[in-house]
Amino acid sequence: MSAVRPQAARHPGREAVRAHDENFPVAFLLAPRDVRDDMATVYAFCRATDDLGDEGPDGPGERLVALDRWEDELRRAAGGGAAGPLARAVADVIERRGLALDPFTRLIEANRMDQRRSRWDTHEELLDYCRHSATPVGEMVLGVLGYRDRWRVAMSDHTCVGLQLVNFWQDIARDLRERDRVYLPRAAMAAFGVTEDDLRRAAATPAVRALVASEVERARGHLRAGAGLHRLVPARVSLDIRMFTAGGLALCDAIARQGFDTLRGRPAPGRLGRARIAAGAARRALRGA
Repeated sequence: MSAVRPQAARHPGREAVRAHDENFPVAFLLAPRDVRDDMATVYAFCRATDDLGDEGPDGPGERLVALDRWEDELRRAAGGGAAGPLARAVADVIERRGLALDPFTRLIEANRMDQRRSRWDTHEELLDYCRHSATPVGEMVLGVLGYRDRWRVAMSDHTCVGLQLVNFWQDIARDLRERDRVYLPRAAMAAFGVTEDDLRRAAATPAVRALVASEVERARGHLRAGAGLHRLVPARVSLDIRMFTAGGLALCDAIARQGFDTLRGRPAPGRLGRARIAAGAARRALRGA
């Protein structure tokens, strides 16, 4: 794994954050240094795992082999065996924080799923995918903070699913064009009379807009269900948790402002938008909202 992302292993998370224009980068700047370091290691693991699934060796078969090797290395490191720097750093976080290995291996499995399928029939199937690709990240973050109770985890799950879904609807055109992936469930597309040919158009038809509006509202529902999580974590990380939710809701709003047409352009907050999201979240925190 050190051959894939050596810079992330030497400085967990720092190079990974700088190298990717994330809508919701992990910061936790007000957290204690040890928490920041462990969050950065978690981020580096997530980024490296996703890179193997998206940008790793050519072809699904070779990527599956690479992902299997990465999981083997992680398990070996967690058992005290020989492994690369990043796997050892992750294993150290797992041991010191008393984390379960399951969220880490579920994220690897999500990237295997990406190699095996590119379409989902129902919302239930898509949610199962999110339980592998999104909710493990929230469990890792809560674990570093010392929380494993079902109440907080459930709120984190809603937040992560909401973020995952709204990112899907932001990238409908790019996912289809560059990765041949359609995350809109086939059942939902059929209900709105939408075909994949419609998704290849330069602009969304009224049916596509209506479908995306429905799916964005579904994402909002998840984000709202998890919105109270910031009250259940230490004050020094509360703002970061607020920003995840605020960022997701802001992206929902950006899609709505485009008339739910993300085919003609990809709505994204950008650096200025992220700064505004942070400022808004800080204002609400100061007001005790």
